[in-house]
Amino acid sequence: MLHYFFYKDSYTNVEPYNKRNLKKFILYIVLLWLGMDSVFSQTSNIVLFPADKSGNVNPDTHLELTFSNTPKLGTTGQIRIYDIADNHLVDLLDLSIPAGPTSASTAPKAPYIQVPYEYISGNFTNANTKPGTPSGGALPTPDTFQLTIIGRFTDGFHFYPIIIHDHTATIYLHNNLLEYNKTYSVQIDPEVLTLSDNSFKGISGKTGWIFSTKKSPPANSENLVVSADGTGDFNTVQGAIDFISDYNPNPVTIFIKNGIYEEIVYFRNKTNITILGEDRDKVIVRYANKEVFNPHPSNISTNEVEGTFPSRRAAFAADHSSRIHLVNLTIMTTSDRAQAEGLLVNGSENIICNVTIHGSGDALQSNGSAYYQNCRIGDGGDMILGRGPAFFKDCLFSSYGPYMWVRNTSANHGNVFVNCTFMTPEGIQAEIARAPTNGGKNYPYCEAVLLNCRLSGISLIGWGPIGDTSDVHYWEFNSTNISDGKPTDISLRHPASRQLTMEKDSAIIVNYSNPSYVLGNWTPAMAPIILLQPESAIVKKGEKAKFKVEVASVPEASYQWYKNGQIIPGATNAFLDIESAKANDSGIYNVSVKNSTGYITSHEAKLSVE
Repeated sequence: MLHYFFYKDSYTNVEPYNKRNLKKFILYIVLLWLGMDSVFSQTSNIVLFPADKSGNVNPDTHLELTFSNTPKLGTTGQIRIYDIADNHLVDLLDLSIPAGPTSASTAPKAPYIQVPYEYISGNFTNANTKPGTPSGGALPTPDTFQLTIIGRFTDGFHFYPIIIHDHTATIYLHNNLLEYNKTYSVQIDPEVLTLSDNSFKGISGKTGWIFSTKKSPPANSENLVVSADGTGDFNTVQGAIDFISDYNPNPVTIFIKNGIYEEIVYFRNKTNITILGEDRDKVIVRYANKEVFNPHPSNISTNEVEGTFPSRRAAFAADHSSRIHLVNLTIMTTSDRAQAEGLLVNGSENIICNVTIHGSGDALQSNGSAYYQNCRIGDGGDMILGRGPAFFKDCLFSSYGPYMWVRNTSANHGNVFVNCTFMTPEGIQAEIARAPTNGGKNYPYCEAVLLNCRLSGISLIGWGPIGDTSDVHYWEFNSTNISDGKPTDISLRHPASRQLTMEKDSAIIVNYSNPSYVLGNWTPAMAPIILLQPESAIVKKGEKAKFKVEVASVPEASYQWYKNGQIIPGATNAFLDIESAKANDSGIYNVSVKNSTGYITSHEAKLSVE
């Protein structure tokens, strides 16, 4: 390299140095003294995240390398993270270790990591981690795949150390190893990633790629912001949840900015947390998780005992947690046709509102009292699993069927649907629910009740197969066709099912329309949250002006619009229409939103009438 600065072309085309080359040489000497030459030789055509020599980085950050073309993942090589202060090895990813099993025959039962990360990198352990307790009853199991700790419990989850999309390779470090107020150095062996032109030579040296973390954790512990681009308090949903103490007594809101969050989210023993997305369709928490990739613990074959560690196959799991509110986001697994819930909920008094849930084979597992409102749930047979009780209001379901496998006992109600829509893909005939004998086990008290629901693609029998039918509650009231609004053909319904009528069953219909009755005397309550604020507008005289607000609220909210701080009589909807704007309609508009739990006022929006 020194030779290059003194000669313009190749070694055979010699040209004495000039002033320009002398400047290059001086710059090189400075960079060499700083230990920075590897930056130019290794990363000059790569966009790094966090940027090289950047500061104020969240410790839960992922690492990204974006190339000019699509990289290919290697099967050997290491990624090493060092604390630059003392050259201490903080984390290590070894690409020669497979991410996880790909078939049931190769899948070990889920392990409990007695010494965190010992299986990942030989004798490498980290002084910042300590052996913990399993999150449920999992027993130690050897493992030969990648393992990470999620939710600060030492049950090992298999994970992908690198995920490639288009031109970007994202490196996923082991959770909770980076700390605040540290400077880290990243080293990547060249065989970890390859490009078609073989231009990637790895990143080496203490200063090949460095970044510094924030000085301290967020000061406001009750309102946390997650942003994938690093501009929030955390880069990951899991990082924010881990920051909150177990059994937290005070309400905490985690606001997630728009972005894709490719991570398994798992937490246990959390309370009083609202996880709120900026935009339902633009906040996506996803992962290619599934039963084969992360199977059950070796000594726990069922999820039906409260307090045991649940299935590990979901993209997003809330276990043994209460008063969790999930609002305005999308949760999904990206595994194809596998046993893999998008969302798994274990606990009590949990609310899921304005959430889209996609699974594969299964979409949702709901255990313990849970209330679902205005949710869209799809992409799975046996789409809803769990022991209940669960109350669904104004939700949309799409499945190849059956829509659910209900497993509640006599201890609580099952699944109740009010004003919901079941939309089977065209050409498919699906069943609403089933409860067959499974491994010798029956569910004689299983319950699924549909009140005022709209159906399409439901088979004429509607329900089944069913094992023990002695106390089954497969009930419908006023089911109608989506296509024409007419009553659904119930003439061939399963004999174990029942059609409710207002004349004979009015008390049942009233009771099952009440969430408190279904959910064990818990009345779901969530103060209004404004999801979409009214926007200012400029219209011409005589044109229509419209303001609207979108709200998540349990129970439903009431509205009152104001102009210049004064009540607008009769303006009590989520929208305000001014059919033919006049000059005196110009002003400042806002709306107050309230329910029995709380009150909120929207931002002000200005109307200008030209």
